[in-house]
Order: sequence, then C-alpha cells, then structure tokens
Amino acid sequence: MRKQRDGLAAIAKALMQEDPYSGALFCFVGRRRDRVKVMYWDRNGFAVWYKVIETNDKYYWLKHTDPDTSCISADQLEWLLDGYDVWKMRKHRSVRFTHTSL
Repeated sequence: MRKQRDGLAAIAKALMQEDPYSGALFCFVGRRRDRVKVMYWDRNGFAVWYKVIETNDKYYWLKHTDPDTSCISADQLEWLLDGYDVWKMRKHRSVRFTHTSL
C-alpha cells in the first residue's frame, strides 16, 4: 500500500493491461486485507480514495476469480466497501469512535 497515484497507474497499465486514464475505478487491497485504495482519472488528474478498517475485520476480497485482477459491478464494489462478504453476504461489525488522537 506504499504506492501512490503514479505507481498505481503503472500497475493498472502494465499488470492489469487497462488504460488508467479511462475513468474506470481501480481498486487495490492491502496484503492484510484491512485497507483499500481506489484510484480513477478525473478530468485533469488522478483521484485516490483510501479506507482502513479500524477493527480486526478484513475486506472480503474476491477469491473465486484470478487473484491478480477482477472486474466487479458498482453494486459489488459498494457492498465490499460497506464490509459485506459479497459471496456469503456476511457483514463487518459497525464501529463508533468518539475521539481521535494526534
């Protein structure tokens, strides 16, 4: 999860063989499956969205397809980011924080 926009765009082009400037969403999950980056081209620059699960839960990433790349629907992406196991429809626990630390 160390790569930023340029490194992620290079992965999309070289490994996924996709055009990173197409406007498609490219999702990258961390090795521990507790964080995800979503990158896309937005008119004049890349936008990168980053989310970390703050509990011991994991993203239920796609396991039944090729381990390197997968194409999913917008609904499936929303379910994954909401914490659902798309294949078993199991959900993460909700967490409410009352403060942050510096």
